[in-house]
This record gives sequence, structure tokens and C-alpha cells, in this order.
Amino acid sequence: MDLRSRSENNLQVVSVHDPRIDAAVAIEFKDAMRASTDGGGDTVVLDLSEVQFIDSSGLGAIVAAMKHMGQSRTLALAGLTPTVDKVFRLTRMDSVFSVFPTLDGALEELNS
Repeated sequence: MDLRSRSENNLQVVSVHDPRIDAAVAIEFKDAMRASTDGGGDTVVLDLSEVQFIDSSGLGAIVAAMKHMGQSRTLALAGLTPTVDKVFRLTRMDSVFSVFPTLDGALEELNS
């Protein structure tokens, strides 16, 4: 699982550089997210623009990463591809997370 983390203004951006977050990589994703976000800023933006497929295990891994961050921190999602966006809408997880069409849009809105 290839995750890359960087700081941009007061935000931490974690970009997923893999086409899938599914049962085969869910535990690895969860561990990588924990390692990337521990000690990070109050707001983390998860860039999913390269992810073409997500299943229930992947969705659960993202929820687990959010819970691991704690209630005082926020996990926002950006750049959902149409297939991934559909999964979030069908499961109503789009009401749990702040979802932004693009990473640039998320950065602009969250920094204002």
C-alpha cells in the first residue's frame, strides 16, 4: 500500500497511490494510515483520486482510520472517482465524512 503524506498550510494530506482499497490490502491500509496520521495536524485530507475501486473492507479501513484519529481531529476525503463516490453515497458514508470533488477544492475550503 503506497501512501504518501505531506503538510500543506495547516493540513495534512495523505495520498493513496494504489488503484484499490479492498479486503486484500485493508489491514495494510489501516496500519499505513495510522503511521501517517499519528501526531499529525487536526485535519487530515485523504486524497483518493487514484483509487478506482473500494469494497466494504476498504470502507471499513477508512472508518477505522478516522476513529483512530479521535474525535478532536477530522478526516476529510477528496478526489473520489465515480465508482468510489458511488460506494460512499450508497452506504451513506458521504454523510459521515466531508467529501470534496478535488484535492485543490478541499485544501481551499478547509484553509479558509
